[in-house]
Amino acid sequence: MPASDPPAVSPDGTGPTEAGVTELAALVEAPEPGEQPSRRLIRRGPLRGLPVEVAVLSAVAFFVAAGFGIVAPAIPVFARSFGVSYSAAGAVISAFALMRLISALGCGRLVNHFGERLILGAGITIVAVSSALAGLSANYGQLLTLRGVGGIGSAMFSVSASSLLLSVTSSGQRGRAMGAFTGGFLLGGIAGPGLGGVVTGWSLRAPFFLYAGTLAAAGGVGLLLLPRRLNKHGQPATRSELPLLTVREAFRLPAFRAAAGVNLAENWAAIGVRAALVPLLVVEVLHRSPVWTGIGLTVFTAANILTLTLGSRLADRRGRRPLMLSGCLVSATGTFLLVLPHTLPLFLVAMAVFGLGSGLLSVAPGAMLGDVAGGRGGTAVAAYQMAGDLGSLTGPVLAGALADSAGFSTAFALSTAVLLAAAMIAFRAPETLRRT
Repeated sequence: MPASDPPAVSPDGTGPTEAGVTELAALVEAPEPGEQPSRRLIRRGPLRGLPVEVAVLSAVAFFVAAGFGIVAPAIPVFARSFGVSYSAAGAVISAFALMRLISALGCGRLVNHFGERLILGAGITIVAVSSALAGLSANYGQLLTLRGVGGIGSAMFSVSASSLLLSVTSSGQRGRAMGAFTGGFLLGGIAGPGLGGVVTGWSLRAPFFLYAGTLAAAGGVGLLLLPRRLNKHGQPATRSELPLLTVREAFRLPAFRAAAGVNLAENWAAIGVRAALVPLLVVEVLHRSPVWTGIGLTVFTAANILTLTLGSRLADRRGRRPLMLSGCLVSATGTFLLVLPHTLPLFLVAMAVFGLGSGLLSVAPGAMLGDVAGGRGGTAVAAYQMAGDLGSLTGPVLAGALADSAGFSTAFALSTAVLLAAAMIAFRAPETLRRT
């Protein structure tokens, strides 16, 4: 089936680029990546017609996000309690992302060999244990180390979950599937931050223990309810029977590069800078209680939901590229509002706008990834995740350093520039949706 739009054209507009031809050939000649190995579909409700794995993974995502929402307000503030700088506090978040980045490709190979279900359960267990121990940290070094260990487990979970989600869905389903999966995270995000702000105001250590508990619940749901995947011979399958897509081959595809670039910018802003600087902005610039951090993050998450459902359906009907472009532009508007003089009402408005844009970016890049890599092994999915982790890694450190030296407005201005650069990449991306 041909791609819905032609590939990128040459600078003079006379024809497709060599890379565009390569990608179009890959899309036309390769079979549909989604394989739905279990053939078990949801029969009722808003997820009707999607594989049952989508519902289970969405439930797992809820518990993971609820726990992270509880602990997120505490991480930088807990780090600062050891008397470190803003950039050092941001490094605690970066350590988590660094270990995800380093271990991602290895996790992709584990997924190829052992299967998604086992690696998912093992990864969540590692994050849960390391989080509980982080709550017992006696100094900054212990906290930094334990968050890094948690990053390895997080890589195992996210690579295995994303690989499974993209491999069991077809191109026309991936927008809805990514929307459901992200929706699980968002609902958990609503449940977590408000409680996290309250708990952080009571104790900086308690959120880490609550986080471990929600992760234990997530691991139990995954191990008990995820069906075992079978190949065409009825034997347990560890990956699709389609040829593996190597990392080098993936980066030759313009669509993969665009999805990875937008994912980097989204993680830089929405995960890295937001998680690292927003709690400090509330406490040390707005001079408000950590409760307002939870409120701001809840506003962000609620705005995500307003665009997530619409965006997931548009991604399957109109394509991935328009949503990537508009999501980057709206998110950049939200971060720009944080550049302006800091007041509590403007902070809440900025978080709402930022959340609207982030909701669009929660669907489209992942769906584009699935169009070119779904069902073809965990390493290409791991490479995509590495791009996002690179944003999560560099965002907190560079933005924290700018906050130390030039103020919070300059730090948020840099995030705006990163999102605008991603918008340019999205504008030049080919469309990958295959309409049946």
